[in-house]
Amino acid sequence: MSYKADKSRYDKMIFRRCGSSGLKLPAVSLGLWHNFGNVDDQEIAKKIIFKAFDLGITHFDLANNYGPPPGSAESNFGKIFKADLKKYRDELIISTKAGYTMWDGPYGDWGSRKYLIASLDQSLKRMGLDYVDIFYHHRPDPETPLEETMGALDHIVRQGKALYIGISKYSPVQIDAVLKILKELGTPCIIHQPSYNMFNRQIENGLLDKLKEKGMGCITFSPLAQGMLSGKYLKGIPKGSRASKPHGFLKPEQIIEDKIRKVKLLGQIAEQRDQSISQLALAWILRHETITSVLVGASSVKQIKENAAVINNLSFSKEELDKIEEILK
Repeated sequence: MSYKADKSRYDKMIFRRCGSSGLKLPAVSLGLWHNFGNVDDQEIAKKIIFKAFDLGITHFDLANNYGPPPGSAESNFGKIFKADLKKYRDELIISTKAGYTMWDGPYGDWGSRKYLIASLDQSLKRMGLDYVDIFYHHRPDPETPLEETMGALDHIVRQGKALYIGISKYSPVQIDAVLKILKELGTPCIIHQPSYNMFNRQIENGLLDKLKEKGMGCITFSPLAQGMLSGKYLKGIPKGSRASKPHGFLKPEQIIEDKIRKVKLLGQIAEQRDQSISQLALAWILRHETITSVLVGASSVKQIKENAAVINNLSFSKEELDKIEEILK
């Protein structure tokens, strides 16, 4: 039986404008960094994607190297898209990226024109798409001239292979240079994708202000600190969690007692707000008007439902924010 989207899906999500562009993104977006590779259960992956769309999550974020193995998240998404989501293509925002190692040799990494254009061509084939909605340069390249990297992104848009372009992990100073080049080329950069959560607040040191000044959107990855802010590690490392997997980015030694103590205290505030710890952590990020969306991962339908429900309580009192600051010190 083919998938049919919930007719009330747009009543279940808040959409925010991406900077000063015409694009709106759901406040919660689904990232396919984990749980969609060949090592994962594809039936569960399909159910997560379907439930996300049913909840009004229209944005699915990928990268060329997501898996494992690299490329498999795009291939698996492509199979789901072809079988069930193709009829909804004009309602979807699909993004991918290039910038990390994807294939052997000097042309499979970083930010050269050769790599970026070839990588996107490969991504489009894996996903069965004519274009992506957003194509990102995944990280700055210290050796390739910025003019070359941005020129490749401009070329990709003019080819019709991406509707918008974005960047990830660029500093405020680098953003100024990026926007200067792209303004001359006539292709705007509408969005930045940095890491941000209660345990990693580097973007508060100038990046958020820069994005607001320049009218750029912001979508944050790792909003739950690889699951540490979900509360799942309060009683050890559960089977199937990121920290339990040999290919996971969260290592057991990163789950330190001080962070566990802070999560327990945050849990008390969450309970008073009638939220889970995850919902508290996501709402805390979305309190920033500059942030367009939070990019969540999910290993179950239950998780995506819980994360999407954050939109039911996004406001904070000054007292709540003061208590959170005290805990995070």
